[in-house]
Amino acid sequence: MSVIRDLIERAAARPGEACYLQDAAGAGVLTYAGLRRSVLAWSARLDQAGIAAGARVAVSLPDPLGYATALVSIVAAGRVAVPLDPGAPRAEADRVLAAARPDARVSGREASLAVLRRDPPAEAERGPAGGIYLCTSGTTGTPKGILLQAGQLAHVAAQVAAQHRLTAADRGYCCLPLFHINAEVVGLLATLTAGSCLVVDRKFSRRGFWAMIERQQITWVNAVPAIITVLALDPPAVRPAGRVRFIRSASAPLPAPTLRRFEQAFGIPVVETYGMTEAASMITANPLDGPRKAGSVGLPAGAEVRVVQADAGGYVPCPAPLVGRVQIRGPGIITRYADGGPAGAFDPDGWLDTGDLGHFDADGYLFLAGRSDDVINRGGEKIYPREIEDVLLAQPGVAAAAVVAAPDQVLGQRPVAYVVPAGCWPADQLDQAHLDELLHKACAAAFPRPKRPSEFCLVPALPVGSTGKVSRRRLREMAGRLATLR
Repeated sequence: MSVIRDLIERAAARPGEACYLQDAAGAGVLTYAGLRRSVLAWSARLDQAGIAAGARVAVSLPDPLGYATALVSIVAAGRVAVPLDPGAPRAEADRVLAAARPDARVSGREASLAVLRRDPPAEAERGPAGGIYLCTSGTTGTPKGILLQAGQLAHVAAQVAAQHRLTAADRGYCCLPLFHINAEVVGLLATLTAGSCLVVDRKFSRRGFWAMIERQQITWVNAVPAIITVLALDPPAVRPAGRVRFIRSASAPLPAPTLRRFEQAFGIPVVETYGMTEAASMITANPLDGPRKAGSVGLPAGAEVRVVQADAGGYVPCPAPLVGRVQIRGPGIITRYADGGPAGAFDPDGWLDTGDLGHFDADGYLFLAGRSDDVINRGGEKIYPREIEDVLLAQPGVAAAAVVAAPDQVLGQRPVAYVVPAGCWPADQLDQAHLDELLHKACAAAFPRPKRPSEFCLVPALPVGSTGKVSRRRLREMAGRLATLR
């Protein structure tokens, strides 16, 4: 029996009809006993179709309750789920399917099962007894396959439940996409580990959000910085009187000014965390009961984390507070990419280079400076976008900001800031001029000249992906086009 199925059996054996999942938009409910029945039904269905244990099954269903039920049931039935975005263009779905090569696919409102490969997979292609297969975005090349085994998923889910003190009395809320690792592990599996309930939603909506949280008696919210930013900019006249213990932030850096603004407006703690798909979601977390440091992603949680710098062809530990490359390893982290993916990210001792830059403080808290490929090289001066963004976000009149490199014929690169003004869009010329002057003065007071953005581009919104992360690639393309017009 897989570890996920064992969790389900134990939860279903408790007295009463405890709720596991609930649809935020309707009356749909899945109890733990119902989940157990679903696992048995999926096991029989897959066996009858000749889909062997360890085979890959793509999942693409329109409603979140059905999607979540099928996903967990298929993993518990000893197969490897390949979650797909049900709203993705055909070309995007085909790209993931080509990389994952699933044996079957579950799709449509009726959750129909289609066998894609009649021949049983070769032993080398067969996965573990239960797991999840995901692909990186592949925007810069061939997508990398990530196969997370049931044991790795369960390990990280247990860490999430322990870090956030989840119990059977909790009711979580998750509107994040179920085809990403955060919702799968932090939402579905951590809830399963705690024996609690998760309210799933199709998407985030600011309108009526707090009324829904009150109505559903939510005790914690699984969010991303984009959601926290929107809520912080539009607080209700009266603070919510509900039972929310904390709101969790992940998937992208949360600017410290935004965190403080939210906590001051709502009186609800924000727990910032750090994770990635290769680590089954969570790597570090700010403690719920201990010191939470704004701007930090917290302490290692069930994983080893180190910050290193290059030295004689290898890496050596980087002393605090110097910035270096963040590397990780541990029981919840993959040791290689699937299907012959690149091996260069792993060193002989099993450390995975995350591609992130950061530093530890004296208390062992990790602070991220950004991605290694986001660093701006202005005539040899290395500039980290996040430190500029934090200053911009602290200014009145700024709702969001991102700093990227624009090409420069003399210096190679120069920083350019894209800023979303708070309030109505478009801003009139007087407001634009005032905000531009404010931002120039703030940066002049905070940074030497090389670090100051050469210009501030006011935009109605920053381009983001499905997880709420700002698409810096698209911003760099915009900055490149801007430079050619000069």
